[in-house]
Amino acid sequence: MSKISKFFKGGGSAASKGRKGPSPQEALARLRETEEMLSKKQEYLETRIERELAVARQHGTKNKRAALQALKRKKRYEKQLNQIDGTLSTIEFQREALENSHTNTEVLKNMGYAAQAMKKVHENMDLNKIDDLMQDITEQQDVAQEISDAISNRATFGDEFDEDELMAELEELEQEELNKGMRDVRLPSVPSTSLPSRPGKMPPSHFTFLMMKPCSSTRKRAEDEDEMKKLAAWAS
Repeated sequence: MSKISKFFKGGGSAASKGRKGPSPQEALARLRETEEMLSKKQEYLETRIERELAVARQHGTKNKRAALQALKRKKRYEKQLNQIDGTLSTIEFQREALENSHTNTEVLKNMGYAAQAMKKVHENMDLNKIDDLMQDITEQQDVAQEISDAISNRATFGDEFDEDELMAELEELEQEELNKGMRDVRLPSVPSTSLPSRPGKMPPSHFTFLMMKPCSSTRKRAEDEDEMKKLAAWAS
């Protein structure tokens, strides 16, 4: 029986012997130990190969027999080294496959736990009640939106009047006031006396009357315009 067979069959703890098979963790530990042992064997063989090459160079053609024996040993070591390289590749592949299998097993186990937890959470949930709850939430959101719209409309109720119509009405009122002011203006009567001989000369009494009367009308019109401006400013 080889050393590797003894390592797998004869080794192990007493707890693992009583079981039907080793656990993934135990198998992975054994594989890593085997890789470490073979790696040390590689280092040993590489050292022996270098040593035999040095012996062959030392003897050379002077001592052909010793040189050839060294080369033969080197060939045997190289053969063992190649076998170990292949074995390590196989073990590495097996270890990676076992690690992936163990990972998948743990993932599936945890997914099973999560599924059970979700099932337990959903046991107390009724889909009909959830639908009713969502409908209530939607209805309350609609009511809240209607309330917001109503508040916004009441806050801006003054916008329902047409500003152009208001300005037209204001202009009509202003024109009426102007017309009224024009009706209040009285023209002076024709003087009974003859006109003065010099052109442009007018009796002082009539000149004073003509100057005072328009000034009073102009002042009233200015006051009316000020009132109209104040009214327009208030309306806007």
